[in-house]
Amino acid sequence: MPLVAHNELPTFARLRDEGCDVLSRDNASRQDIRALHIGLLNMMPDAAIEATERQFLRLIDRANRVVQITIHPFTVNALARGEQAREHIARHYESFDQVREHGLDALILTGANVTQPALENEDFWPELAEVTDWAAEHVTSTLCSCLASHAVWQHRFGIKRTNLAQKCWGVFDHRPIDATHPLAQNINSRFEVPHSRFNNVSREELEDRGIRVLTQSEEAGVLTAVSPDGFRFVFMQGHPEYDTNSLLKEYKRELQRFYDGHINTPPPFVRNYFDRRSEAILREHIEELAAARDHAEPRPPFPEHLIEPQLDNVWRDTAKAMVSTWIGKVYQLTHVDPRKPFQDGVNPDNPLGL
Repeated sequence: MPLVAHNELPTFARLRDEGCDVLSRDNASRQDIRALHIGLLNMMPDAAIEATERQFLRLIDRANRVVQITIHPFTVNALARGEQAREHIARHYESFDQVREHGLDALILTGANVTQPALENEDFWPELAEVTDWAAEHVTSTLCSCLASHAVWQHRFGIKRTNLAQKCWGVFDHRPIDATHPLAQNINSRFEVPHSRFNNVSREELEDRGIRVLTQSEEAGVLTAVSPDGFRFVFMQGHPEYDTNSLLKEYKRELQRFYDGHINTPPPFVRNYFDRRSEAILREHIEELAAARDHAEPRPPFPEHLIEPQLDNVWRDTAKAMVSTWIGKVYQLTHVDPRKPFQDGVNPDNPLGL
């Protein structure tokens, strides 16, 4: 599914170099194909803003090779940004007003850096709520990443997440529990996907509000679910968009927090992610790190070059199948005018006819 490089966003060039199918505006204009317009509300902090772009654009690129996709990245104004991120956003992102005026066929909501005990107290909350309410009326389908799922569940369904006793962190087995839904039909009967969160919403809480749970892990809980109409909102409580090394980078950041004294004990290993050799290397590194911290010595270098080659990505095919089906259904249902969510005759209360 080729992406259209309709502006100078650096992510397009990097993905093209990686072998992704990225069309120039001129090449795209010569193809008689109805393009899809997908918004990307990127709320991630500065250090992750471009990595998040790449993760979701890779996922879309891998989905299939039929429909042209024009990505419309935008963010919320309330998030504090450094100079470099502000320049990146000013040059390459659209405003929500521009997105709203043009319309979207689909929308992706990313996570964000949480600083408050309650989501409604976060700086991004009012703008995220505004985008969510607009999407509910004007967008064919909105795909919500982990924290975005929690935010939409709270804002639109009154479900508040609960804090976990310990972080849900690792790569976990899942199974479809509602294989009749199209988004659960093209995946394996057992598959693995990463999770990384301190909070949770249970299957029972979701189903009590009419939300349809599609896939679940016995250890990690709900992975994917859909709004009561079956498609307007698609929720992911895990991270199928993650790169192979995303959890490694998170673990490295947690070790930095240990060295800096923000946490008293080293973080536990990410579940079902490191092999035995890698864990042995990390144990040795943790000992060196603790000694350096105790003696106020410089932090020893993280052995990333030894760990990363040993990592396996066991979720890529599942992520590809999920997103490919999602985009395919959007393409089948959306109106030719991106300002209208559905073709004439589609029931907005049950667009998939389930």
